[in-house]
Amino acid sequence: MTQPIVNPALVPPGVGRAPAAPPPAPAPRPQGPSFGALLAREQEPVRLSNHAAQRVQRRGIDLSPAVLARLEDGVQRAAAKGARQAVVLVDGTAFVVGVQARTVVTAVDAAHMREHVFTNIDSAVIA
Repeated sequence: MTQPIVNPALVPPGVGRAPAAPPPAPAPRPQGPSFGALLAREQEPVRLSNHAAQRVQRRGIDLSPAVLARLEDGVQRAAAKGARQAVVLVDGTAFVVGVQARTVVTAVDAAHMREHVFTNIDSAVIA
């Protein structure tokens, strides 16, 4: 037989002690990556895939610090809007970027852009 639950507010003073309430259950731990992991990922520089590095080299695409900074800004803006795959346009060069992985998948300069169709993207950013 279990003991009855006694409301301590209804027990007159000095009559006896009410049984102690059970300790509260611990709060559930949040699922997913920690804040620190998310922050570290956001601070990583944008990387080039092997395919993108070959395209940049073969087509002579400029990757100066200024271009990379604008590309980085475009990727951050796309991430802030929840984009997954984006085309980031920087001075006539289109960079197809996997936003969550922060990786440039391919790069197309203005001379070759008419021949290409960009598929599987959900956003475009002009940086």
